[in-house]
Amino acid sequence: MEGVTQPRGSASNAQAASAALSGAVDLSGLKQRADAARQSNQGGPQRGQAGATSGGAGGAGAVIDVTESTFQSEVIDRSMRQLVVVDLWADWSGPSTQLSPLLEKLAAESGGAWTLAKIDVEANPRISQAFGVQSIPTVVAIAAGQPVDAFSGALPESQIRQWVDQLLDALRDRLPGAAGAADGQAAEEPAEQEQDPRFTEAEAAIERGDYAGAQAAYQRILDSEPGNEQAAAALAQVRFAERASATDSSAVERADANPDDLQAQLAAADHEVASGSVEDGFGRLTATARRVFGDDRDRVREHLVGLFDLFDPADQRVAKARRDLASALF
Repeated sequence: MEGVTQPRGSASNAQAASAALSGAVDLSGLKQRADAARQSNQGGPQRGQAGATSGGAGGAGAVIDVTESTFQSEVIDRSMRQLVVVDLWADWSGPSTQLSPLLEKLAAESGGAWTLAKIDVEANPRISQAFGVQSIPTVVAIAAGQPVDAFSGALPESQIRQWVDQLLDALRDRLPGAAGAADGQAAEEPAEQEQDPRFTEAEAAIERGDYAGAQAAYQRILDSEPGNEQAAAALAQVRFAERASATDSSAVERADANPDDLQAQLAAADHEVASGSVEDGFGRLTATARRVFGDDRDRVREHLVGLFDLFDPADQRVAKARRDLASALF
């Protein structure tokens, strides 16, 4: 599987952590919010539930504590305007006790150029599972809703500083916060805009786990504004989240045992993409397209193209899968 790109100078032991990341964080964000809301309603707050804000002198807000219930707003949403560095730590981890203070120091000194999001993996296991974390500590850089780089283990301060500087330089044209940092200015929080009540309605449905209600809300927006790209993208994600929530690892086992079962292949591909095995899911449907004909082939093609729409068109996995699909069809 293709990992996130490693910038020059990053640690060699980052490769294992990066290889586990695939973009599933962004795709599963809607489902995570709904799951977190249901868990909160059913069981009340858990250890580490509140997202506290901290930071040293001159760096208030540069370091935040994040939980499963605040991950979407504090990490994914925040990463749309500035780099967010996620520190997945545990109090039993010796390297965590060495690394975390260094990250906090650098974040406080950045003047708001980036934010450090600290996540206790013991209190928030679903987040570490979503990232496919294999060792603690693991540090993941998030930009524009996507993991862009990662490393594991405790690194020297100079190497961490170089890693962050390279990320900010690479992202200066994509994120307003990174652009301000490149000019030596502190990233400022944009003025809060009034929320569109139509999107608020859809998001409320997602938080209730009401995928059908969310789809209907987004569809109403598109009915009145066919060119609303935000609503179209959200509708595609909700549809996928609903399908993926109905699958588990047994879907892959059934598909492997029954290669001629078209519905099993579609369900298995959904599960593989949702769990991070994006290339496996794409490859499965491309191989299926080679075996079937007529209406079945059209169905596979439409399903796979729908999965492509969940990703950035520039994603190399999408580009390769499009070429493979074209080869299979023609």
